[in-house]
Amino acid sequence: MATALILLAAGQGTRMNSDRPKVLHEVAHAPLLVHAMRAGAALDPEVTVIVAGHGADDVAKAARDWDETAAVVLQEEQLGTGHAVLQARAELAGFDGDAVVLYGDTPFIRAETLEAMQSARASHDVVVLGFEAADPARYGRLVLEGETLTRIVEYKDASDAERAITLCNSGVVAAKAETLFALLDAVGNSNAAGEYYLTDIVEIARERGLSATAVTCDEAETLGVNTREQLAAAEAAFQAQARAEMLDLGVTLTAPETVFFAFDTVVGRDAAIEPNVVFGPGVTVESGAKIRAFSHLEGCHVSRGAVVGPYARLRPGAELAENTHIGNFVEIKNAQIDEGAKINHLSYVGDAHVGARTNIGAGTITCNYDGVFKHHTEIGADAFIGSNTMLVAPVRIGDGVLTASGSVITSDVEDHALAIARAKQETKPGYGRRLMQMLRAKKAKGTH
Repeated sequence: MATALILLAAGQGTRMNSDRPKVLHEVAHAPLLVHAMRAGAALDPEVTVIVAGHGADDVAKAARDWDETAAVVLQEEQLGTGHAVLQARAELAGFDGDAVVLYGDTPFIRAETLEAMQSARASHDVVVLGFEAADPARYGRLVLEGETLTRIVEYKDASDAERAITLCNSGVVAAKAETLFALLDAVGNSNAAGEYYLTDIVEIARERGLSATAVTCDEAETLGVNTREQLAAAEAAFQAQARAEMLDLGVTLTAPETVFFAFDTVVGRDAAIEPNVVFGPGVTVESGAKIRAFSHLEGCHVSRGAVVGPYARLRPGAELAENTHIGNFVEIKNAQIDEGAKINHLSYVGDAHVGARTNIGAGTITCNYDGVFKHHTEIGADAFIGSNTMLVAPVRIGDGVLTASGSVITSDVEDHALAIARAKQETKPGYGRRLMQMLRAKKAKGTH
């Protein structure tokens, strides 16, 4: 059966103490909302509806940056979860399939859990996701009779006996879309908070002779983020899971607890990652590559056999071919580095192409920015760029070229040429001693 996702993302999140909508705070370099959308994508939804409220324009942009087909609707008044889900009704008019309600601040529900809910829908009209809570605290409770879910009671409205129940409500619900909205039409707000609770649909369904049940998951999957402390806990949980998955995939992590992955990091088998490496979004590291300590990578591709770092920075658009070497305090941005090329020390290469087997000496800089525009530097194969060379773009350095150390190259250099662009050295015997004597005399007189 076709599936639609309804993601509730209207809350302001006052406990975050932030001007940003709660669902736009990030875990592993992606908004919480995007994590929730990724989780729901396991169901291959035909329609995704985001219910926004506070900061709706920013929420809409984040949602559509991830899925340009996502529909965004506005909940102008915050009248509860039931009211929020009803805002999606117009977008799902005529939709003949299931609707699954997820939450933009609950990022870690697994695909297997959602698939279990989907399976349970085959024999029940309403399926709710629950979890056994170590500390039930103020969660809503699921009241079961055998496999039948009879009702969900909010903590504020629960009796002492109901508060003793440890099976708690995650808020995630699956039902046929038409059924879901029909049940929500009957929900009232006669409760302690004066809100329209999505959870009330279970009791209404039972009164109408419909069946309801609960699927359970690990409590960690239902982790919601409402405070900065919980955001930090969510980051820690993501990183712990990502590290475990990398190790299982055959990636060597010499100090796993010091490596931080992004939500979309891809690392191949037998790659090795040393301590204190940070991955931003959009990184792929192929099998057999080595990322040495204290390196930072984002938006880049590292091919098989490449060595990066220590203390290297790869920025968006960095493309390293096989067996390249990027060394300490080297920054690469928007540059293709061909097979076997080496940039081992204290250099910046941006908006450039470096040919195969070329060696870039220490302190080399591609001067790519004139204050308004970026310009390209082309360096051929088998070139040797001497230490402290400034390559003032746009410029082309041919195959097999040598540049003398300390040169400032402002014009193209033909293949196999030697380029020298520096002032001639002048040596004056004895002048060093005379100059120092003069300066010390001035200092003694206080005339400097």
